[in-house]
Amino acid sequence: MRTRSRRLLAATLAMAGIAGMAHADTLIMQGIEQARATAAERPLRGMTMKAVATRWGEPAEKQAPVGQPPITRWDYGDFVVFFEYDHVIDAVPRRR
Repeated sequence: MRTRSRRLLAATLAMAGIAGMAHADTLIMQGIEQARATAAERPLRGMTMKAVATRWGEPAEKQAPVGQPPITRWDYGDFVVFFEYDHVIDAVPRRR
């Protein structure tokens, strides 16, 4: 009886662990899909400053180029765009 109880307990714990892992994977995947959706609403790497301004309008704020190569930052309402020379190197969500 003691061995049967241990096996049952081990099986129950194993199943609980598997169920918990599946739930965690689902949450991670939902976060990835949400990030992809918002990334599609931002400028893509390689776009020119002119293309960004045409598509999203003038930024709320432009910061002067810094460093070598020059990195410029444009601030929009929901995202920030970083340029190297006049091409997008990254566009990230704005901190809330």
